[in-house]
Amino acid sequence: MSKENDCAEPRGSRALICIPTYNELENICLIIPAVLEQLPGAHVLIIDDNSPDGTGESADEMAKDDERIHVLHRGGKEGLGKAYVAGFNWALDRDYDKIVEFDADFSHNPVYLPEMLKLLEHFDVVVGSRRVLGGGTENWGPARKAISWAGSFYSRTVLGVQVKDLTGGFNGFKRAALQEIDISTLKTSGYGFQIEIKYRACLAGLKVKEMPIIFKDRERGISKMSLGIFAEAMLQVLRLRIK
Repeated sequence: MSKENDCAEPRGSRALICIPTYNELENICLIIPAVLEQLPGAHVLIIDDNSPDGTGESADEMAKDDERIHVLHRGGKEGLGKAYVAGFNWALDRDYDKIVEFDADFSHNPVYLPEMLKLLEHFDVVVGSRRVLGGGTENWGPARKAISWAGSFYSRTVLGVQVKDLTGGFNGFKRAALQEIDISTLKTSGYGFQIEIKYRACLAGLKVKEMPIIFKDRERGISKMSLGIFAEAMLQVLRLRIK
């Protein structure tokens, strides 16, 4: 059962950075200060899936000394999509009007956060994109680049949308956008969640903006991505199109 470390509701805060974690102990004490350095007025929500390495407990300790940090503990690992939906619901239950998806492993550079929040003044959804001019990846081998490009091209073609980086996980939403998408009806729990939520935003007619980012491979910890997870996401694309 999920629980939050602080009963006080952060009324009046406008931006919430949602960071799902599972065994990110090496990164958690670094990523939170890095995010808050870029956005001193924002709040951070760690959504921890009962990490065996103590990630959630470490985040709790940091939250004791900073009211901008919150921790949502979940009973176990149920997939990235369900973790984000839990975080989004947590945000919607409070007064946040900008909610951002963000990785714990520094693949997403915190320096892009202020620009994303500025763009959310004018757009419903902002996608941190590797596929537009100025975007790209760093420390990726040719095989990984090819697989990622093919996945995005395949998803874009099957679903018939113009968003070039459907698979990316650095995305910002206005509060009203998440309400319009109706996140309670999202079905994908794994990697395909990123595709589904952008597809649903396009179907809803929301204004989507792609912002160029450089995606850097993680330096610490172990990636959760696998060929099995990738294949599952590509199959989910077909299911979304049929529905």
